[in-house]
Amino acid sequence: MKANTLAESGQGIVDAAKAVGNKIVGGAECAVDAVKNMTGLGGCAEGTNVGLPGIKEHMHVIASCGKKVGVVDHVQGEAIQLTKNDSPDGVHHFIPKAWVDHVDSHVHLTKNSKEAESQWKPDATSCGCG
Repeated sequence: MKANTLAESGQGIVDAAKAVGNKIVGGAECAVDAVKNMTGLGGCAEGTNVGLPGIKEHMHVIASCGKKVGVVDHVQGEAIQLTKNDSPDGVHHFIPKAWVDHVDSHVHLTKNSKEAESQWKPDATSCGCG
């Protein structure tokens, strides 16, 4: 009789520990989501390709070599306008959407930073959206 009571008590402790563990995991997931939303890192998980429609203002544009080459100001036709605040010469530059490899929480290019910076366009029309 004592063995059954002891086993039942043990199982009760195991079940309670599992329930507490699940609550901790759920709370941690909510905390992570809250931090992502507060820091602007919410949305798509890194590595999840959302495609060209996922390009949004203020996303970092990353060259194939890993260097940040700009920040999205806005999308205009087949062009992505970069902010002038993040430009080395203080003017807007444009890159064609065709240069985009994938989009997750950043816009990733098929070109390295030297190629992108030497070939970016002065206006949206130059990107093929005349």
